[in-house]
Amino acid sequence: MSISVAVVDDQALVRGGLTMILRTHDDIEVVAEAGTGLEAIEVARRHRPDVILMDIRMPEMDGLEATSRILAEADWNVRVVILTTFDPDEYVYQALRAGASAFVLKDIPPEQLAPAVRTVADGGALLAPSITRRLIGRFAAPPNVNTAVSRRLERLTGRERDVLAAVARGSSNSEIAEELFIGAATVKSHVSSILIKLGLRDRTQVVIFAYESGLVEAGARDIGH
Repeated sequence: MSISVAVVDDQALVRGGLTMILRTHDDIEVVAEAGTGLEAIEVARRHRPDVILMDIRMPEMDGLEATSRILAEADWNVRVVILTTFDPDEYVYQALRAGASAFVLKDIPPEQLAPAVRTVADGGALLAPSITRRLIGRFAAPPNVNTAVSRRLERLTGRERDVLAAVARGSSNSEIAEELFIGAATVKSHVSSILIKLGLRDRTQVVIFAYESGLVEAGARDIGH
């Protein structure tokens, strides 16, 4: 099955270029384009794409608000990838908190765009953990864990907390398996359980939750590094 994509950017040249690149791949179908946040919402409702490439700075409504609204009302599995010219950008962090799955820079090499779309559509992590930590380190307030967050953490078993912390520090499933002396399939099962119990979309959201809950502190070293 092909991956349906909507491309949202107020610059026609950028929008058209991204669309042209993606349409060279048989497994990706660009179902719509939009030039504003308001248009993005309408496009999402009409076409129900699997992935939305979303610019942040647009007229009428920015990509941050559009992302929040789309994900709040979506009754299908849609993932938003933020397009930005900044690395990192405060708006990117806000968009991730709003539920976006990843971000890519607009100067991404053409050959990397389709693999990025496939990764996100498959629920994988596109954000490099190091970039996530930089975003959190620059823009996240020191964690003030409230009762609601504490209760969410209490849903996890001790092993699931270990896996959550490892994911947040940037470890792959195989690295987590090696450190915790469990099978890779078991790690994958734990990650799926964490997503369900915490109501999170993907590994990117797991990373953000781990830092904002205080389970992992900004600046924590990667496992094995």
